[in-house]
This record gives sequence, C-alpha cells and structure tokens, in this order.
Amino acid sequence: MIVNVLAFGIAKDIFGSSSIEVELRIADVKSLKALLEERYSRLAALKSYMVAVNNEYATDDRVLATTDEIAIIPPVSGG
Repeated sequence: MIVNVLAFGIAKDIFGSSSIEVELRIADVKSLKALLEERYSRLAALKSYMVAVNNEYATDDRVLATTDEIAIIPPVSGG
C-alpha cells in the first residue's frame, strides 16, 4: 500500500520535501514510523515527533488507509 506523508518543520528538511510517498507492507502507524526512521536516521534522532492521521494525533496501533492524510509533526518549542 502506498501512502502520502506530509512533513512540517524540521521533518520537511529531513525528507527534503514537504511530502513523500511511502510503500508499506503493514499499514499501521508503528510500521510507518519504523520505515521512516530507517530511511531517515535524522528523524529517529529527534527526541519526539507525532504522527497525525486526518488531523488527529494517532497512536502506533492506528491502521492506515491510502486515502488518509498523514502528517509528521516534529517537536516544537516556544518562548
């Protein structure tokens, strides 16, 4: 299954694009994160990041569909 992943903040810099397509064998958030961290080691180095599916934060067991809007939300800081 192929999904489109949107990237924001530093994730956009890590991916080198504001969106990427990823092919998943197992369609859940945990598998997506594992694949992305394998391909983009800088993403794994972040202390934390969230995955949003259809504008809601998703847990690792969330099942994905090809029509889902998936976004990588990096940690943010304010001051």
